[in-house]
Amino acid sequence: MPRRGESVPFAFVAEAESFRSNVAPPPPPPGGAGQRLRTALGALGVVAGLVGALVLGVPALDTGENGGTAGTQQEAARGR
Repeated sequence: MPRRGESVPFAFVAEAESFRSNVAPPPPPPGGAGQRLRTALGALGVVAGLVGALVLGVPALDTGENGGTAGTQQEAARGR
């Protein structure tokens, strides 16, 4: 019975707690070989993407203190 000032749908929601079942749903069926293969290939793709980002990104983060720019400036100064 709804309380005074409370609309009917909220009363049903409040009473729903007392009608919950204690029976758990059955577990999902185990994955087959195809499902395991899809999961493994997905994980391999993610790992390959991260490794590729590192391989391409680390040289771009190089500051160049020990390398290329100082040598080219010296060669340009000699060419004058």
